[in-house]
Amino acid sequence: MALEMKVPSPGESITEVEIATWLVQDGDYVEKDQAIAEVDSDKATLELPAEASGIITLKAEEGDAVAVGEVVCLIDTDAAKPEGGAPAKEEAPKEEAKPAPVAVSAPVKTETYATGSASPAAKKVLAEKGIAPAQVTGTGKDGRITKADAVNAVPSMGTPTTGGSRGTERKKMSMLRRKVAERLVSVKNETAMLTTFNEVNMQPIFDLRNEYKVAFKEKHGVGLGFMSFFTLACTRALQMYPAVNAMIDGKEMIMHDFQDISIAVSGPKGLMVPVIRNAENLSFRGVESEVKRLAIRARDGQITVDEMTGGTFTITNGGVFGSMLSTPIINPPQSAILGMHNIVERPMAVNGQVVIQPIMYVALSYDHRIIDGKESVGFLVAVKEALENPVELLMNGDIKKALEM
Repeated sequence: MALEMKVPSPGESITEVEIATWLVQDGDYVEKDQAIAEVDSDKATLELPAEASGIITLKAEEGDAVAVGEVVCLIDTDAAKPEGGAPAKEEAPKEEAKPAPVAVSAPVKTETYATGSASPAAKKVLAEKGIAPAQVTGTGKDGRITKADAVNAVPSMGTPTTGGSRGTERKKMSMLRRKVAERLVSVKNETAMLTTFNEVNMQPIFDLRNEYKVAFKEKHGVGLGFMSFFTLACTRALQMYPAVNAMIDGKEMIMHDFQDISIAVSGPKGLMVPVIRNAENLSFRGVESEVKRLAIRARDGQITVDEMTGGTFTITNGGVFGSMLSTPIINPPQSAILGMHNIVERPMAVNGQVVIQPIMYVALSYDHRIIDGKESVGFLVAVKEALENPVELLMNGDIKKALEM
């Protein structure tokens, strides 16, 4: 019996997917639940498992866009598993031996200076420029290329070359990348996006991590990173400035009494933004554990659409790539995004003295239609205050209790 495998729905509002990679070949024997393909939706890359065991017949090519519910392959469930696990393919019929073709000597074409080729001097000049003689129109007798033609010749792109490779490649963008591109353009066109900046003295966090990170890792199995400090600082600031945690829906403003923090991470298929649910209820250990779990799932291509849907605010860290300062783009339908950057030692005035401190520039991009300048600046200042005084504002004065030591 031939089982028709149809594209399952990856999530609400998704109507089609793209076959990114077939993990099996036509005619292979597959086991039930074996991953047979990777498919791209406009939100994530997912694996397609075989619904039964048998010999597979592919009905779509890599790169094809297929609708949800469309048949992408057939599985012959009556086929026996081949011995040794080799694919069960029909043996091609043997062709009758054919006599070898008789070689016929072609007339030798002798090209000379007088028949329109380049002169020795012209060839030398063209070789130095990396230009083939066929690309040049000669002005000499019988169309021959003179030295003057070679000196005046330029490549077809209009600029001289150094003789290196000039190849180009046209590659189709994945559905996920195309959707991200569309969303980024729509954000720029449909929101009144502005960015405000500030700087954070990271020394207090450095001191805490240096003292407690080893014990924290030994007890909880996760590192005490910067993300937990920033996440908890943001949840505190979002409670102080709820408009930053809101979003626009038509003529209405949707307010949330929870903070679902989206964390931008780099995955094999591009940028992904998994969500930490109810981050306001998590401890330092809870945030770090969730960040690690989501990052691993994104890296391994196992992240689901549900895990990347529904955030109310986003944090992105360009500092891991060396960015000093940037203006992050809002993740719709959210209204704001916080950009972290690299940490650099800079001179700073502290209690009237110039000292060297680890400084990070932070940026808040926000939709001015829903968030006023006072709220955006106040939010970022609240984040800065919490990061520069974490013991009092994020740990309630009890470090060991906050870190569950």
